[in-house]
This record gives sequence, structure tokens and C-alpha cells, in this order.
Amino acid sequence: MNTKDNPSPVAAKAASAPPAVEFYRPEAYQPEESVGYLIRQILSGVALEVERELEPTGLTNAQWVPLFKLYMGAASTVAELARQCQLDAGAMTRLLDRLEAKGLCRRVRSSEDRRVVNLELTEEGRDAARKIPVVLCRVQNAHMAGFSVEEWQTLKSLLRRILSNAQAIQASGETHDPQ
Repeated sequence: MNTKDNPSPVAAKAASAPPAVEFYRPEAYQPEESVGYLIRQILSGVALEVERELEPTGLTNAQWVPLFKLYMGAASTVAELARQCQLDAGAMTRLLDRLEAKGLCRRVRSSEDRRVVNLELTEEGRDAARKIPVVLCRVQNAHMAGFSVEEWQTLKSLLRRILSNAQAIQASGETHDPQ
């Protein structure tokens, strides 16, 4: 297929947008100065602190995320939760085995479709999940120390723009080459 006659969504968007600035160049690339590296370092630090604060509850970083997604109603089946957590079926099964062993959730086979496995939080699971936002707020607020409300809102806006670009690139199945 001729891409000049039928440009990808990213290429079409790039063609209608102002010229892209090349913030990074291979000959001068320094990983510690890249936005991706900085975001990854921040995420790692936040995840470690959340896990440290949740340690008394017995929840690991890998476990609190699906537990909280169930609590918030983001998923109700094993397949949905695996997609939400970006895990394959095997990893999700092992994770659910651990959550069930802790008495936090249970798997219930659907009566309408035996292939579907629904998930339910136990009372202990709901109690544990209710504590998660307290920890998340405390950790994230600590990481935002010194920011004004305006700076916080600007940062979120900028991160949403990066996320939007990433989603457009992912949806098109290609990377953007500004040349």
C-alpha cells in the first residue's frame, strides 16, 4: 500500500500539525535526560513507597492494583481484570491464587457461560481495598511536595498530552519519524 496516498493516522496528524521539534538526537542522547527515563524513575519510586506503606497489610504492588480495580468496578471477570492490569492469563491466574489464599477475593464461574469466571471481593478484600486510596494519596501528595495547585494541574495536562500521543502511536502501530 502506498503510504503517500493513504497516510497513517499518526502521519496524517503530523502533516496537519506544526513541525515536530526534535527534542532528542541520537548523537547526543542521554537516557537520564529523557522524559521516558524520568517518568520511569518516578513510577518506580512511587511504586516502592506504596508497597512499603502497604507492607503491613500483606499486599504487594502486584496485588493491590487488581484488588483496587475490582473494588472500583473496573473489571468483574478474570479476562477483564487481566486486560486492565495488562497481564497474560497465566500471570493473572497466579495472582488471583495468591489473593484467594489471603481470603481477599473469590472466583465464581458464570451460570450463563461456563467459560466466564466472575470475580468477587470478600468482606476482607473490600476492607483491604478501602485502605488503598489513603496510601495512594499520602504517597502521591508526598511526591508533589512544593508544587502549587497550578503547577500540579499543568503537570497533569502535560502528562495527558504525552499519553494522548502515546495512545495515537500505539493505535497506528507505528512510531513517528518527524522527517
